[in-house]
Amino acid sequence: MNKRIAFQGELGAYSHQACRETYPELDPLPCRTFEDAIAAVRDGEADLAMLPVDNSTFGRVADIHHLLPDSGLHIIAEAFVRIEISLLALPGVRLDQVESAMSHTMLLGQCRAFLERHGIHRVTGADTAGSARDVAEAGQPEMAALASALAGEIYGLDVLAEGIEDQGNNTTRFLVMAREPDFARRGGDGMMTTFVFQVRNIPAALYKAMGGFATNGVNMTKLESYMVGGSFTATQFYADIEGHPDDPEVARALDELDYFTSDITILGVYPADPRRH
Repeated sequence: MNKRIAFQGELGAYSHQACRETYPELDPLPCRTFEDAIAAVRDGEADLAMLPVDNSTFGRVADIHHLLPDSGLHIIAEAFVRIEISLLALPGVRLDQVESAMSHTMLLGQCRAFLERHGIHRVTGADTAGSARDVAEAGQPEMAALASALAGEIYGLDVLAEGIEDQGNNTTRFLVMAREPDFARRGGDGMMTTFVFQVRNIPAALYKAMGGFATNGVNMTKLESYMVGGSFTATQFYADIEGHPDDPEVARALDELDYFTSDITILGVYPADPRRH
């Protein structure tokens, strides 16, 4: 059996596009939820999971940071995927025939200028690929979908216009998860380390914990906090840094962090995607 990569959504979703661009040799496994995609890898149904974590327009993807620490999986790669939105319609339909476009509300909001310019009404769908499938099944020439060109390919729709998003640099960062960690140095653009931690309950603990990264010249590219355990006082921090834990400066910074924290968990060590820079 071919190796498989799990993702949340339907065939033709942008997560599916990320799988195809990054691991074209793997068979895609669509899953209903992020939890299902994680469970597919954990249970051996899939070899990898492709999970979106950040979007350059809308910020972090909800729930992912809560799921990663307890997933039992490890980050082995990252992938930056350009989100290009296409207007999809039934074969033979012209742009001037389209009266409405269906998609996830997030995509509808990203194409306001194009839709207004062409007098196309917005219709909210459950998701992008599902909207493309619904348009294909409805068979109504005046109805189009906003989705990936891949979705058009899968559901037999024509691309009437592409790259119609208002933000020309709309990009989503994905993390690739596996059952086993891989700390090997690889890739030509440096390494990344992702970890979560909780600071000790002492004054200025976070400030002191972060000091080691500054004094050792370690670049922290991401730091986010979120509540854990339903408490307003228990805060967990999620961080990305440039470098490998075995780099002397990273090792010193992590040692200082350890002194001011009650818990540190490394979620993954992986090569930086060339598109990060």
